[in-house]
Amino acid sequence: MQAIMSFRAVVTGALAALMLTACGGGAGSSGVAASGAPGVGSSCTSGASCGSVYVAVTDADGDFLSYTVDVLSLSLERSDGTTVQALPVSTRVDFSQYVDLSEFLTAATVPVGSYVAGTLRLDYTNADISVELNGEPQPARAVDASGNALGIRDVRVVLDNRGRLVVTPGRPALLTLDFDLTASNSVNLTTTPISVTATPALVASIAPVDEKELRLRGPLVSVDATASSYVADVRPFNHPTARLGQVTIHTDATTAFEVNGQTYTGAPGLAALAAAGTGTSTIAFGTLTTTDRRFDAAIVHAGSSVPGLSQDVVSGSILSRSGNELIVRGGTLVTPSITTDGSQFVREAIKVRIGAGTRIFKDGSRPELLGLEALSVGQRIQAFGSVATENGQRVLDATQGRVRMHLTHLLGTVGTTVPGQLTMRLGAIDGREISAFNFAGTGVTGAVDADPVAYEVATGVLPLNTLAAGDPVRVLGFVGPFGVAPPDFAGRTVADYSEVRSVLAIGWAATGTTAPFLSLGSDGLLLDLTNPAIGSRHTLRVGPLVRNLLALPAAPRLVPATGVRTSFVVVAQGASRTYEDFAEFAADLGLRLNGATRLRGLSATGQYAVGLNQFTAQTVVVIFD
Repeated sequence: MQAIMSFRAVVTGALAALMLTACGGGAGSSGVAASGAPGVGSSCTSGASCGSVYVAVTDADGDFLSYTVDVLSLSLERSDGTTVQALPVSTRVDFSQYVDLSEFLTAATVPVGSYVAGTLRLDYTNADISVELNGEPQPARAVDASGNALGIRDVRVVLDNRGRLVVTPGRPALLTLDFDLTASNSVNLTTTPISVTATPALVASIAPVDEKELRLRGPLVSVDATASSYVADVRPFNHPTARLGQVTIHTDATTAFEVNGQTYTGAPGLAALAAAGTGTSTIAFGTLTTTDRRFDAAIVHAGSSVPGLSQDVVSGSILSRSGNELIVRGGTLVTPSITTDGSQFVREAIKVRIGAGTRIFKDGSRPELLGLEALSVGQRIQAFGSVATENGQRVLDATQGRVRMHLTHLLGTVGTTVPGQLTMRLGAIDGREISAFNFAGTGVTGAVDADPVAYEVATGVLPLNTLAAGDPVRVLGFVGPFGVAPPDFAGRTVADYSEVRSVLAIGWAATGTTAPFLSLGSDGLLLDLTNPAIGSRHTLRVGPLVRNLLALPAAPRLVPATGVRTSFVVVAQGASRTYEDFAEFAADLGLRLNGATRLRGLSATGQYAVGLNQFTAQTVVVIFD
């Protein structure tokens, strides 16, 4: 998907695509309780009667700064009717944080067999949802189609006969749950508070459409220096006590370690991890291969370098800087806790104070301390220190702490290109509206402060020959030093318009429509954009560019992608089915659209060709009444 990327991950396995969708609250599942490791409530702990399932969670893109709900359980149903619990503890998840990331949820030990269904139980009672309006984070309330507050929802799936989850001894099965926020939610900015009509929908598959970095968190079990590996118990998100199965993490000479605030590369980092001892908190970022289920880490953090262990940690984008004070608004605050996950989304501004004693590093770089000027406007950071309240504002004192710089994502359109440099009109930085940022002080003088209309990106030897003025473009890298611009940004990856994800979303009135398409066949479909039932959602987004579908000269034709992973999903009457074959998907739609059944929403991801007015879809989700 991108020209150069060191830390992306492919999470794949042996389960055909499937789909989960909300079917309301209900009684808890029963049967055999399973866990990721012996002694955690599982009656199946080892031997030929048991196997493992690695489960990861991620999120398709949506218009949310936070989307936090409680995940109460995950149950799997075997073909003989036996139900097992693959997630024996509840945990709180902010799905908006997983647009560019997947995370191990559990490594469950379950009875061998063919699994035909699953249920994920979500609790919206204490949901924390935020959207951005004019650069400011705003709270939103989740409601159902009738406007009632959401509570507990069972998100159920029945697997396609050709794609059942087969668990065998000795080789873990793999399952990725993708919470499609665009398909699941419709945002109404005109209500007070802002309302989000939610029909929770997740796509589950062995081979996700998108390649994403994979994160694995949990306490250290053991280190094998000879094999350059270590074993960790899975403890997802910021859960304080869970142990949900064991996974071996492999390292090599290039793996970047940060252990108790000290940086290493390769074997010295693994030795430092071993010295930290059993039970040390760890986070690994890397890739999981399909053939041997091997997890290879590009980055490992451990001990006090793990957020929430011993210091307060603020994560987010620097919106402005004045002297040695940084402003982060709409970020995450993690505080040490032994009873809760200790994390919260903070809508108001948090001041991060740095000083001569602040240690600054870049993710994935060789061990190197950076100067204070490395922290500039737009940079995504994780700052470690101590939070206090000063004059009603939260302040993180990192003057004796440290700041980790993460890869930062730019979305925009091409202005000009010359070898080694790209100028672009910024549309978003790490998903935040550009109006949220104040670039004062970024330049050598005020006259050359970073300009979001002509943002200068140093691209080195990255190829720019496919880029033309006005094209959508995505860039990953690090913001240039404060007070030193231009250039404003050092790009490590440049993706042109043909590789930038496009999202098509349309909804019909609460009652839906019986005639959403002008044509529907095995080779594609054509929306009827004159349908009077079309509601407020009718957009085509190509990177940062948002088009009104109704303003296009003609409706774009939606066709299935070829040569890549695809997932076409029908959600109806509390059940769901996913197809890899578009012809089967179209046939299902044709049968359902019988003049009585009503379609409420459609969301697709893929690439849009302007000249052809054609949307090539890798995923399509349709939701019926």
